[in-house]
Amino acid sequence: MAPPLLTIADAGINLGDRWLLRGADLALHAGDRLALVGRNGAGKSSLMKLLAGQGEMDEGSLWVAPGANIAYLPQAPHIPESMSLRAIVTAGVDDAHLDKIAHKADAILTRMGLDPQRMSDGLSGGEARRVSLARALYTQPDILLLDEPTNHMDLPTIEWMEDMLRQHKGALLVVSHDRAFLRNLGTGIIWLHGGKLRRRDGHFDEFESWSDGILADEAVSLHKLDRQIAAETKWSREGISARRKRNQGRLRDLDRLRGERAKAGGITQRSMRMETGPADGGGQLVLEAIDLSTAVPDGATTRNLLLHFNLLIRRGDRIGIVGPNGIGKSTLVRLLLGVNAPDSGRIRQGFGLNPAYFDQRRESLDRDASPWSILSSGGSDMIEVAGQTRHVTSYLRDFMFDDAKMTQRVSTLSGGEQNRLLLAKLFAQSHNFLVLDEPTNDLDLETLELLQEVIADYDGTVLIVSHDRDFLDRTVTAVLAFEGDAKIVAHAGGYSDYLARRQAIAARQADTSRPGKSAKKPSASDKPKTNRQPRLSFKDQHILDTVPGLLADLDTEIATIETALAAPDLFALDPDRFNKLADALTALQLEKAEKEESWLVAAEKAEAVSRAEKT
Repeated sequence: MAPPLLTIADAGINLGDRWLLRGADLALHAGDRLALVGRNGAGKSSLMKLLAGQGEMDEGSLWVAPGANIAYLPQAPHIPESMSLRAIVTAGVDDAHLDKIAHKADAILTRMGLDPQRMSDGLSGGEARRVSLARALYTQPDILLLDEPTNHMDLPTIEWMEDMLRQHKGALLVVSHDRAFLRNLGTGIIWLHGGKLRRRDGHFDEFESWSDGILADEAVSLHKLDRQIAAETKWSREGISARRKRNQGRLRDLDRLRGERAKAGGITQRSMRMETGPADGGGQLVLEAIDLSTAVPDGATTRNLLLHFNLLIRRGDRIGIVGPNGIGKSTLVRLLLGVNAPDSGRIRQGFGLNPAYFDQRRESLDRDASPWSILSSGGSDMIEVAGQTRHVTSYLRDFMFDDAKMTQRVSTLSGGEQNRLLLAKLFAQSHNFLVLDEPTNDLDLETLELLQEVIADYDGTVLIVSHDRDFLDRTVTAVLAFEGDAKIVAHAGGYSDYLARRQAIAARQADTSRPGKSAKKPSASDKPKTNRQPRLSFKDQHILDTVPGLLADLDTEIATIETALAAPDLFALDPDRFNKLADALTALQLEKAEKEESWLVAAEKAEAVSRAEKT
């Protein structure tokens, strides 16, 4: 193996009351593409700063190979003011060669949705991160350290970035909550746990089983240690007076065991808890968008975001919204919720609709307030959560806020802490429609898994805007995809299902456009089909015409049965009727799901025919 580009040996970072990192060893080699994972507060960002030469260790050593250069993307990068974005990215390049290579900086910035000639004043946090990432990619460093590079990036840009990073010849260490990104890119894992670094080469999907095994071994070791301390403590109390002089060594061993247990207890982090109450109230109809159109200024003209868009959302739907940045995803959400008004068309809201809205800009959080004051109502110490009365302090601890953070201004909290606070606020409210616009930014893997569990257990309706492919696959059953030119296409399944359909359509189109296909001499049986436009079958057209009405009838039947089952004394008075109604409800729900799937398949075919006719 080639010599390492960077090493740390026996490294330690002390916070005063505890060691964030101690006895840590790490070596980065050319070709390494490693995922750095660990819980919130474990010290991932501190370690990245240490490796980048922007932090100090309290013990140990850091070595960087002579001539090796390091590029670092922090979570909150500092961007110089009053400079063009191109100048920031190319800073330090010899002026004599700048004209020859400036196009590379322009290409990277443009790919990230940024104007190279734009001045840096007034950049948003997400834009500043993209400029910093562009700088890191442009310099082609020997060691590339990326802390949450996918935050505020859309899916096309993330996929492009994956391709760029796979071509990187040096060492790469990345912190990310995006499991699909880590799975597609990484060749190994660095786990920061309990102040120690553990490395495992291999696929990211193997991390969970590997880490679970280590945690299980630790639990067994702690249990044995607790039993040993209990036995030694009992001996010391019962026999120390008679054996004081002869057993000082055993007492010293007991002190040592207690020290080990205290150390183990000090590095064990508390677990996060997250729950939301039942989706009370509301009917089967959640929202209906009717002939929506809206446009935004685009230079001297306007650009359509939505054009005659129609959508029906029913109770229990779990819908994901995907598309490039700036295409209109958040605008669509705000139109559906009535926050903004469309240029034309209207929104019909169902009876008893009670949405909880996670806004990616976190506008509902008062930046001058504290987490405690945001959650407390009228200064009360108590809060109602999922039907139970909780103390605000206890509830905030569930979301990993320590006592000091609870009274800080929101503006001083990290992005991940603000996102957890917003989730805590939303889940303490009564709601039956959960709307999450980019909820995964700045969250760690454990928090994402808990959020997925909450969504899986939620009995209401869910609408999610996200660029996290794995998160969408685990949470939604249908996708609305913005595909450009104000066109939004509905697909059944998660993001992977949507992507597979897109790839299949592209493959069919590529296959039919091959020169060999057109040059093939048609047979006698082929001749009648020459120059015939693709058509929708009678069966598919019949499905498109009739299924919407059938679904409406099914919704009425389902609502009638649900009303009957909701009678509090039905089961006690007539258990047979209750069971029959429950079985009928299950059958109707299955029938509804099958018809919805058949309609989506037919609609996709109709879309393909429409595209073919236009070409």
